[in-house]
Amino acid sequence: MNDARPRLVSLGVACVVSLAGCASPGPAAVPDLRPGLLQGYLPTEARVDSLALLPPPPAPGSVAMALDEEVARRAVALHATPRWTQAILDADLRFPGAAGTFSCAIGIPITEASTPHLYQLLRRSLTDAAFSTSSAKAHYKRTRPFVAGKTPICTPAEQARLEEDGSYPSGHVTVGWVWALVLAEVAPERAAAILARGLAFGESRNVCNLHWHSDVIQSQVLGAGVAARLHAEPAFRADLEAARAEVAALRAQGARPSRDCAAEAAALAR
Repeated sequence: MNDARPRLVSLGVACVVSLAGCASPGPAAVPDLRPGLLQGYLPTEARVDSLALLPPPPAPGSVAMALDEEVARRAVALHATPRWTQAILDADLRFPGAAGTFSCAIGIPITEASTPHLYQLLRRSLTDAAFSTSSAKAHYKRTRPFVAGKTPICTPAEQARLEEDGSYPSGHVTVGWVWALVLAEVAPERAAAILARGLAFGESRNVCNLHWHSDVIQSQVLGAGVAARLHAEPAFRADLEAARAEVAALRAQGARPSRDCAAEAAALAR
């Protein structure tokens, strides 16, 4: 009996070091709200209300609007550069590809096979973040910069739809900032790199000419609100803890990011 405890401790350590060596239960099955969009963690009545949280967008002729217009003008100069190419990658929130967005920042691959809880954490929090933008978008119906300036966008196939969709706040930026805050908790030793990547992800919407500067800033405020609210949900906290173990195991195995981190860093330096 006295020898059993050391053996159990050793087995537990081995499980952390090698996911392949010890089977662990995957995340609980969650239904799709529609194809490709997984049910979020928050019940409908608990979703963060962007209209209640955020101020109105800048008024025409204001100093803030002048800054928005200046940032939009500068963004046009990045068309057809590596930063533009990176913005195209950042525009795609479809899985499995979107799971790799923060791969370089966190230092490991993020896939459904290797990090199932983390993968689900990203998918479910995306839904909560995206729905949080609805009320302010519908209320303000802010014109997007590419419509106002007649400038190209990095996702031309979506142009007709986006012309009818409000600019304020940004669903992409809200999602990206929720992901950055959550991943910084999953891997706190990489927090600075993860948060920097989250900021760059938001700036990609400026580069794409799809959002104004103030859209990006206020969407990060909204994202922080969503991330804070998620912590009240037991299912979110359970996936967060499981994701930490997955990341630790991959680090112990020497896993490497799934994307070209040198190319990403060079593009984001712009």
